[in-house]
Amino acid sequence: MSALPAQRVEMIPVDRITVVNPRVRNQRNFREIVDNIAKIGLKKPITVTRRAEAGESYYDLVCGQGRLEAYIELGQDKVPALVVTADPEDSLIASLVENCARRQHKAIDLLQDIRGMEDRGYSAAEIARKTGLTREYVNGVARLIEKGEQRLLRSVETGVIPLSVAVEIADCEDHEVQAALSSAYEQGLLKGRRLTKARKIIETRKRRGKGLATIERQERQRISADSLVKAYQEDAERKRALIHRSQATRDRLLFIVEAIRRLASDESFMALLENEDLSSLPANIATRLSKDTSS
Repeated sequence: MSALPAQRVEMIPVDRITVVNPRVRNQRNFREIVDNIAKIGLKKPITVTRRAEAGESYYDLVCGQGRLEAYIELGQDKVPALVVTADPEDSLIASLVENCARRQHKAIDLLQDIRGMEDRGYSAAEIARKTGLTREYVNGVARLIEKGEQRLLRSVETGVIPLSVAVEIADCEDHEVQAALSSAYEQGLLKGRRLTKARKIIETRKRRGKGLATIERQERQRISADSLVKAYQEDAERKRALIHRSQATRDRLLFIVEAIRRLASDESFMALLENEDLSSLPANIATRLSKDTSS
């Protein structure tokens, strides 16, 4: 990146800073950043690059999104920032590099960051040089991205499956995966608990696919306004049908009770029932008839 060294730290209005490569933050980690800044202050300024709009200075964030959002959360109007000179492309790449170089980044974050650099025409060698990752690692991750192997990417980032083994599995047919695991075991790449976890991951991948479960759930949970209205209408229709059936059942029961009441007042009919030993009635019907008679 061709950015010049920062001249000095400036206090920049937070509402004039644009995050060019926004990312979703882990809320627990974000709260730790907020609490830490609230207690001891900002230890490292954010980095921005200046751009002119309508005669006033506005800024693009190069790195420090978490710190910037923490300042906003704490109600601060301005944030300390190092102002560097860089074009928008360099600023974006610097932001991607910072994300890739994190010590604790998730597989899905790594996927997004390296894919972002690939989309901008950077080769594996250039990505490796800018991020400090090895070329083999970048090539392996790029291969998993190409195959859509988000689940394997996660296993690589958590240290369960070595990258070389994950790439080999991604290139295998389903019936060849077990052979790849056996080969990794023989080479000492997967042992003990790691082998057990790897087998579980492969089984989950076979049953649920290559994507992460969280992403699959998010896709299932997406619902349009039209489908929401349709679901509401269908539910309302079911309730109307239920009310109609309950009213029809009530009318039938009233008819039966009235018929039995009239038959019970017929002495010849009651005598016939007694001769057949059928003179008793169910308790609920008898109680209902007695109430109707008394009223």
